[in-house]
Amino acid sequence: MNGLTKEDDTKKMQQNEEPLKTKTQLKSLNRALHVLEYIAEHSGRAVDICEGLKISWATLHRTLQQLEQDGFLSKDPETNRYRVGPRAWFIGSTYLAIHPVLEPARPYLDRASLNSSITVQLVERSKKQATVLYNSHSENSVTRAAVGYHFPLHAGSKGQVLLAYAPNQFIEDYISGDLTKLTKTTEIDAKSLLKRLKKIRNDGYACTIGDVQVFSGSIAAPIFNRDNNVVACVCFVTKKSILQNITKLDILVEQLIETTQNISISLGWHPNSIQP
Repeated sequence: MNGLTKEDDTKKMQQNEEPLKTKTQLKSLNRALHVLEYIAEHSGRAVDICEGLKISWATLHRTLQQLEQDGFLSKDPETNRYRVGPRAWFIGSTYLAIHPVLEPARPYLDRASLNSSITVQLVERSKKQATVLYNSHSENSVTRAAVGYHFPLHAGSKGQVLLAYAPNQFIEDYISGDLTKLTKTTEIDAKSLLKRLKKIRNDGYACTIGDVQVFSGSIAAPIFNRDNNVVACVCFVTKKSILQNITKLDILVEQLIETTQNISISLGWHPNSIQP
């Protein structure tokens, strides 16, 4: 006899099962978030998602059902393709509504967007993607990108700026992976990218032409916070012919640097804090 009643044994078993139950729930939650994030980048059919994530059909099916039932995913009844649903959009829109950089930056972005020859974007890094938080459109706009669009970090000036100021280990891991060409001029060679990133840090901005769309180009510069950390960047997208004109390029670079410095100062950054 150990002095324990049947009720005590039952209670002890329940206590032992609780951590396992919690671990299982967290694993399911983590899986659901991975599925949601994957579909945000690659909308598609269940079979495509299954192959992309390399998880079992049964597991994916349960996850998709739950996410669709809760409104985080929507399914096209004709194509059976899944896409982000209204509840996920609600979370994302709330993120933008209280974004610590977007609101202070908005007056300066709006002012820059008065230049009808450019599309002005505010962009931040989300893991291995450059995600658009603000996007102005003019009658001369050369990009179809909108808020929420994401681009690989090695393609386009915005991605390269954000990659240039990322931690060294992140940069090494990123450029050693499989990099995709968006056009024939997209740089994917690791050594060439490292040289380009160093130049961006020295110059304080990036300029790329034809590496995202063959007929356009862009320039981008970093935004710093009070701790001198890069938290986002401003990007000007325009026709490649404008950036190939040295005089016009110099004018745009001056406007870009003025815009990013004003935003950085509004975040508490001091110009003398730039590290060489």
